Amino acid sequence: MSRAWAKGSTPAWRRKRAAVLRRDGYVCQLRLPGVCTGAADQVHHVKGRAATGDDPRYLVAACRACNLKVGDPTRHAPHPPPRPSTRW
Repeated sequence: MSRAWAKGSTPAWRRKRAAVLRRDGYVCQLRLPGVCTGAADQVHHVKGRAATGDDPRYLVAACRACNLKVGDPTRHAPHPPPRPSTRW
């Protein structure tokens, strides 16, 4: 767990996370070969939270294995296409 989550998540983040998972059909969008389980239960910040905050255009559903493998997206990350803006 990152230091950012040491105090837990917020209700706003939990709503946004649920919306991203629904939008992506609970299917991992990272799809790393040899790692991906396919079933998304986490949300990945494509360009890093520091750069884009929690903007849903830069959030994708991810399985735990892919999300852990990618790690910090500012170091390296696959580049799924940005998502269209969603009204919350």
